[in-house]
This record gives sequence, structure tokens and C-alpha cells, in this order.
Amino acid sequence: MGVSQIKMPQLGESVTEGTVDKWLKHEGDLVKRDEPLVEVVTDKVNAEIPSPFEGKLVKIAVAEGETVRVGAVIAQIETAAAAAASPAKEKEAGVAHTEVPPEPAAPGRAPQPQPVPQGANGGEHARLSPAVRKLAAEHNIDPTSLQGSGMGGRVTRDDVLAAVGTAPAAAPHAPAKPAGPAPTPARIDGKREELVKLSVMRKSIAEHMVRSLATSPHAWTLQEVDVTNLVRYREAEKDSFKARHGGALTYLPFVAQIVCEALKEFPWLNSSWSDEGVVLKRYVNLGIAVAIPDGLIVPVVKDADQLGFTDLVRAINDLVDRARSKQLKTDDVHGGTFTLNNTGATGSIASQPIINQPQAAILTTESILKRAMVVDDAIAIRHMMNICLSFDHRIVDGMMAGQFVNWIKQRLEGWTAGSIRL
Repeated sequence: MGVSQIKMPQLGESVTEGTVDKWLKHEGDLVKRDEPLVEVVTDKVNAEIPSPFEGKLVKIAVAEGETVRVGAVIAQIETAAAAAASPAKEKEAGVAHTEVPPEPAAPGRAPQPQPVPQGANGGEHARLSPAVRKLAAEHNIDPTSLQGSGMGGRVTRDDVLAAVGTAPAAAPHAPAKPAGPAPTPARIDGKREELVKLSVMRKSIAEHMVRSLATSPHAWTLQEVDVTNLVRYREAEKDSFKARHGGALTYLPFVAQIVCEALKEFPWLNSSWSDEGVVLKRYVNLGIAVAIPDGLIVPVVKDADQLGFTDLVRAINDLVDRARSKQLKTDDVHGGTFTLNNTGATGSIASQPIINQPQAAILTTESILKRAMVVDDAIAIRHMMNICLSFDHRIVDGMMAGQFVNWIKQRLEGWTAGSIRL
């Protein structure tokens, strides 16, 4: 009999911390292998973490809404044969085996965290998340002087914000930044207004968007595209395609394949910025923005430029389905080199998307609408769609951005059945 520790997994290559959004099991519950155990949120993914083995959940060490470092223990599961868990599952869920006598919490008692080992800076420092330490430093607050309201007395972000302007300042080792104004509490008219607390994912999205705008000087361009030929082809083929392959034939994979080809012609759009220079990617990992109830997530089709059309359809449909059912894995949400977003699904006709860092650009496809257009000096009803590109002006100039979008426009307008790369 042993106890296995479940640790906060790394859900993305640059992710250093994660937030427990919702426990799907309670202390004392029996958990089957591969059964969803906890929902974890980062700025890259909202995912259900499965249990890598079967056992009894004896300890929940991190409360819902709490943010901890990658690798921090979040739970303990008692197993009859802990060693039977597969290495792949252990890596994904961040499992570590230890022989710890189980100590289930008494009924009705709130779960308590495991003791946090004291590091070089002391136990109080180790109990703080990086975000809380950063916030405290910005306001010149000594977090060790605060009474924590988090699980096990941890000092939380709200504790620091509540102390701004009232707590004694820590003796600084370097010139401190001027403290910002204390946050003004929202004044709510209870009869006519409602304050809805932000979800973990919404906070993560907000921080990611603000960081992107602060990092990259955004520029934007738009082209209108006549997709009449593509619309006619899809209408004629969508039923037979579904019968043959079992999946829906949307417009997105048509655009996705052409975008992959365009990125080969214009590699600067498929790059990222670094202090040493621009990193050009010779592969295309295509991010597909997916709307979910909590917000937006961008799973990645790896090596999308190497896929034939049918495989690309399957890959996109699979990622979209798993994103909406919270079944994405660690590898599904990192490594993207360019992002494609179908804002037309919401009825939008033009948009200015925010770049998905650290990429160089993001493209949106807008609603397809019938419009009266001039064709060969005559009025004709055509199916028109706008495509919009936001790009990092440190990497890409307006001329290159225009050429890239125009290349896509010409391929879409001149589309024929032979344009598909099977």
C-alpha cells in the first residue's frame, strides 16, 4: 500500500504555474485510472487532468482557485499498486510516488495542504506563488507580515490587494517603485447591478491579451475575398464528404491548407522575435482558435503543412471536439507558429485580432455574405468574405503583410477542385 503524489503538470512549454479551477473528486472518493480528477487552468489551456491509476483520493492539497508552481503537490492518492501506473500517464499528470502513511481528512473538515519544504528564503517565501510575490513587490509590501486567507494560511493575491496602502512596507534591497493607487472597490447597486466574479480562465486570457499588446506593436490589414467558387464546391461535396469520412466539411480547413502554403512563401509571418534576431520556422504548427464556454483556447495542429486535406480536416475537427470537452493534452496547446481564427462563426465581418504570443501574426476569416459586386463591368451576386491579419510590426512591414494576405486572396478566389492537396 502506498501513496502517490499528484503534482501540478506543465501544460505548455512556457507555463510555470497553474490554477486549480475545479476538483472533480472529493477526499475519500475512489478514483479509476484515466478518470478525470481535476480541472487545471493556465494562460494556454483549460484541461481535465486524468488520474494515472486507480485508488482512493486521501488528500487535496490545493484549493479551488489557488495558483501554484508547476511541480507542486496538489493531491495524494492511496493505491494498492502505485508502481503500476504507466510512465507516460505519470509524466502527464505530474505523479510522484512516495511511501506516505495515508491520513484521510475527518468528515466535514476542510482539506489541508501538505507541509511546504522551506527553501533558502524560508518557509513563508515558499508558500507564496510567483504572482503573489510579484504583486507584493510592485506595491512594496512585505507579504510575510500579512495574515493569509488561502488554504493553510497562504497569502493570496486578494490579501496583498487588501493590504495596499495599509500594511507596513518591507525594507527594500533596491530603490522601490512608487506604489500604485489602491484599487477602488466596485460599487454595486444591488437592485440593478450584479458583480460576476472572474473565472480563472477569464483572468488568464485577460493577462495574456494585455501582455501581447504590451509586447508587440500591432498593425492590421484587411482584404475582401470572392469565395463563390469555394462555396459552390463545398455545398456540392459536404454531404458525400461526411458520408465517406464521418466528419463535417467546414470552410476552415480549405483556408488552413492555403495559409500553410502561404507561410512557406512568406516565412517571416511564421516566425518569432528574440533579442538576438528573428527566428524563422521551417515548419507550420497551426493554432486553431476555439471558443468554449469559459473563453477561448488555441490547440495546435502540429506540422499542418505536411498534412493532406482529409487528414487536416480530421485533425482540426479532433482538436475542436477535444477542446470543447476539455480533453486536450499538454502537447496539444504549445508550439504554435501561426494562429487562424474563424470569427465569422459569430457573424463578424471585420475584426482586429490580438497576436498569440510569441507568434508574429494571426489571421481571421469573417462571415461569408452574398453581395452585389461588379464583375466584368456587370453587376453579379457573389459570396464575399473578409480576411483580417494582425501582425507584429517589429518583424513584418505593411508591404509584406499585404503581399501575404493578397496571396491567400488569389488562391481562394481561383479555387478549383484541383486545389486540394489530398
